[in-house]
Amino acid sequence: MARLVVASRNEHKIKEIQAILADQPWQVLTAHDFPGFPEVVEDGSTLEANAIKKAKEIAAFTGCLALADDTGLEVDALGGKPGVHSARFAGPKATYEENNRKLLRLLEGVPPEERTARFRCVIAIAEPDGNVHVVEGKCEGLIGFAAKGEGGFGYDPLFIVDGMEKTFAELSPEEKNRVSHRGRALQLAAELLAELAPLTPESGV
Repeated sequence: MARLVVASRNEHKIKEIQAILADQPWQVLTAHDFPGFPEVVEDGSTLEANAIKKAKEIAAFTGCLALADDTGLEVDALGGKPGVHSARFAGPKATYEENNRKLLRLLEGVPPEERTARFRCVIAIAEPDGNVHVVEGKCEGLIGFAAKGEGGFGYDPLFIVDGMEKTFAELSPEEKNRVSHRGRALQLAAELLAELAPLTPESGV
């Protein structure tokens, strides 16, 4: 079975990626499978730059194909913020709740029709020789006025998916993966992986 390393320590992201790729012929590995797995500093000015940097560094370290994503929430009323800074919107070590509270505070008084937003997920797949492939998925929606739902993570309780009238946090994991930005990006990534599988080392970790 071909090996693929997920270049992330975010357990929520890893679970989603593993679930979406579950029917693919890949042995999905994580930081836990590689002693000394490096912490990649996400200092890029775009989602694409961060995803590429993470994928290339982890591919070089592990000698395997590496998949990295960077995801951002773009709110139109805020000029596209938080964007690339979504994970640290309220500060370098902000919790999901702190980020959500800041977003709601900045949108106070903004009517529903002006609360349009989208999630963007950029996925980079890097080969050990440094060659990189990039795909992107988007999901349009609105920012709600209060958190709803118990599932998901990040801004999921505030993001109302277009045409569903539910937040990501109100959807089951299977429902979310079918329509989400990450689900759409991973479907494209799976097509690339099918072409790259012969390039992946077959030896064990």
